[in-house]
Amino acid sequence: MKVLVVYCHPLDDSFAASLRERALIGLSSAGHQVRLTDLYADDFDPALSAWEHVHHLDPPDTKPDIARYVDDLRWCEGLVLVYPTWWSTQPAMLKGWFDRVWVQGVAYHLPEGSNRIRPGLAQIRRIVVVTTHGSSKLVNALQGEGGKRVALRSLRVLASKRARTRWIALYAIDRTSHHQRTKFLERVQRDLSRL
Repeated sequence: MKVLVVYCHPLDDSFAASLRERALIGLSSAGHQVRLTDLYADDFDPALSAWEHVHHLDPPDTKPDIARYVDDLRWCEGLVLVYPTWWSTQPAMLKGWFDRVWVQGVAYHLPEGSNRIRPGLAQIRRIVVVTTHGSSKLVNALQGEGGKRVALRSLRVLASKRARTRWIALYAIDRTSHHQRTKFLERVQRDLSRL
């Protein structure tokens, strides 16, 4: 499978960076073709400009600054998102990647005269999220798990009708032991090797 890993964390020595490495090891050990997008290393601009907002229905080839990201998204059959959950959802940089790259002509199509979009990423058969939360599973459930809904519902409807999703999360990370974190790293590598 062709798998795009999108990683979002500003620090190279973070636990999220360790999760990214374990995900890459797991995917490579299973023989998948892997591309990595590191949004912070790319200095990706998450801000949807006024021009992009006005021209959001224009063809993606009129937006050269997102061309590489569009190519990667169209290429992949599996999408793995690795990020920490901040304020109950994805970091702003990753949310900006959704806003700027999952556009008309790529992630969806809006036929002229229609008010209903059609999925544009039918080749994506798997969406996996690897994330951490500072708060407990209970607190996240009470808050509605906004990030989980975005990743496993909103993105999924733009993928294959048979796309399968997976949520791999470590909750209450601030209160976990070294042993618990090590076990989670092992789980990520094992789960991604079975993708």
